[in-house]
Amino acid sequence: MAKKKATLRVKQIGSPIGRTKDQLATLKGLGLNKMHRERELEDTPAVRGMINKIPHLVTIVE
Repeated sequence: MAKKKATLRVKQIGSPIGRTKDQLATLKGLGLNKMHRERELEDTPAVRGMINKIPHLVTIVE
């Protein structure tokens, strides 16, 4: 049996309007682009870094 990978559920809570290009690119990289959308992503250092770059736009849902 394959080992189950840890995942994070990320929700967009901030609007991308008026944000810098790198913040918009980070949102797109996480698969988010509209308010209140959620994505389930693999828990990796890269994803954690992206979330830490835009904490005012996303939150981790329990």
